[in-house]
Parts: sequence; structure tokens; C-alpha cells
Amino acid sequence: GGAFIKPGNLISVLKQTAVNGILAMGMTFVIISGGIDLSVGSIVGLTGVIACMLAHPAASGEGGQFPLIVPIVAALLIGALIGTLNGVGIAYGDIPAFIVTLGSMTIVRGLALIISGGSPVFGVTSGFEAIASIKIFGIPILAIYLVVVVAICAFVLQKTVYGRRVYAIGGNPVAASVSGINVKKNQVMVYTIAGLLAGFCGLLTASRTITGAPTAGQSYEMDAIAAVVIGGVSMSGGSGKWHGVVIGSLMIAVIANGLDIMRVDSNWQPVIKGAIIILAVLLDIRSKRRSR
Repeated sequence: GGAFIKPGNLISVLKQTAVNGILAMGMTFVIISGGIDLSVGSIVGLTGVIACMLAHPAASGEGGQFPLIVPIVAALLIGALIGTLNGVGIAYGDIPAFIVTLGSMTIVRGLALIISGGSPVFGVTSGFEAIASIKIFGIPILAIYLVVVVAICAFVLQKTVYGRRVYAIGGNPVAASVSGINVKKNQVMVYTIAGLLAGFCGLLTASRTITGAPTAGQSYEMDAIAAVVIGGVSMSGGSGKWHGVVIGSLMIAVIANGLDIMRVDSNWQPVIKGAIIILAVLLDIRSKRRSR
């Protein structure tokens, strides 16, 4: 068990947590608002492909064909745009979130495969590679991104009018609407936030692996939802705390890391992980019943 507590391993757990933790923060907004978003893993794939295509080195050898800001902004904007489209379908089209985001999950994955020609996009500038790989004061930048995103999301959920509205909409949309909250507009925002953060994760994943793989991010939405649910956020909306989700994300990374250290066959890992997730939710529901 000593292998687990080594500083190097703790840092690697934080790095493993970063992408799922950032996705989970976006998912937290969605689930607290009473929704679900199955498309975030596909957004990771598409935005990664597009970012890498925009981060090819220039023929002359110096720098990129485009300034570094271009792939960064493209990934964030495309993620946010897909999120907004999800939100509009859900809020204004009145289609269940499960159906809208299941549809966009498939469409967006298809677009990633079409744009990339079905194979990974290679060849990025060293500047692009640095986005996810540099260290600041010896701390991997992925861990820093996670802390910053969590801090912003925690602030928004706990200290802003918008955050209170997200809880109100998830608790009771009719009451929220009667009390003067623009439910539809605020609902769209929730999916925009989830999409934006998924685009950021697409950028980070592409930078970290130096590849834009159209299949990247597969089943990431499941890990994000699992982190939120393990963190004690109610799937029926309206309740839950951001710090629970951070613990949930860390738990998922720790489970994966622990199974690796114990050399559990990689095919068994998803089985064990899935069982742990169901168990965690079962325990959570039972403890909530008792407290009532």
C-alpha cells in the first residue's frame, strides 16, 4: 500500500482527476438544475480534433500555422456552442435532456470522425503541447486548472444569484418560474457551461496526448456523472454541494489508480468501478432516508 502515498503518485492522481473533475463541475450545474448531459465525452473528442488541426506547425518550422490562441478559443467556443444548442433543444424545444444529449452525443462523435477522416490528428506545435504539460512551481498545470475551475464553479453556485437560480430550477421549475426566474434562459446557460468546460477538457486531452483522436473522451460523461452522484448531488435536482463533487472525482481517480497498482486486469476495472458507483449511490440514498 506504500506505493499509493508516494508524492509522485498523488500528483498523478491529481492529474488523472483534472479532466474528469473539470467535466464533473460542468455536470454539477446540469444535474443540480434537474437535467443530464450525455454529450460531454463526444465534445471532448470533437474539440480535441479541431484544436489539433488548428495547432499544426507552420511549414517554415517556426511557430504554428495559426497563433496559439486560435486552437484554444476554437475548442472553448465550439464546446460552448454545442452546449447552447443542447440547452435550446431542452429548454425551448421541451425535449427531455436525456434524449437531446443522447442525440448530440452521437452527432458530435460522428462529426469528430468526419472532420478527422476517422483517424487521429497528429503534428502539433510545442506551444500547444505545453498547454497541459508545463509545471508551475513544480505543480503540474493540469492540477492548477482543476483548482481554478473548481474555485470559479464553487463561487458561482454558492455566492451568485445565478447559482441560487440553478438550485431553484432544479428544486421546482414551476415555483421558480412563478417567482420571476427566467427558467428557460437559465437552463440554456447550464448546458452552455457544461459544453464550455467539455471543450476545455478536449483541449487539455489533446494537448496532453499530443493527438486529436476522434474517439477521445469516450464514456467520459459516465465518469463525470458518477463523480457528481458519488459526491451526493441528487439526480432529481435541486440539491448537492460542489465539494462533494470534488471528493467524488478524486474517489474515481483513486479507484482507477488503486486498481492499477493492484494490477487488476484492465478489463475488470470498468466492472469494479461501475459496481462501486452503484454501491456509493445506494449508501447515499439510504443515509438520506435515515436523516429524514
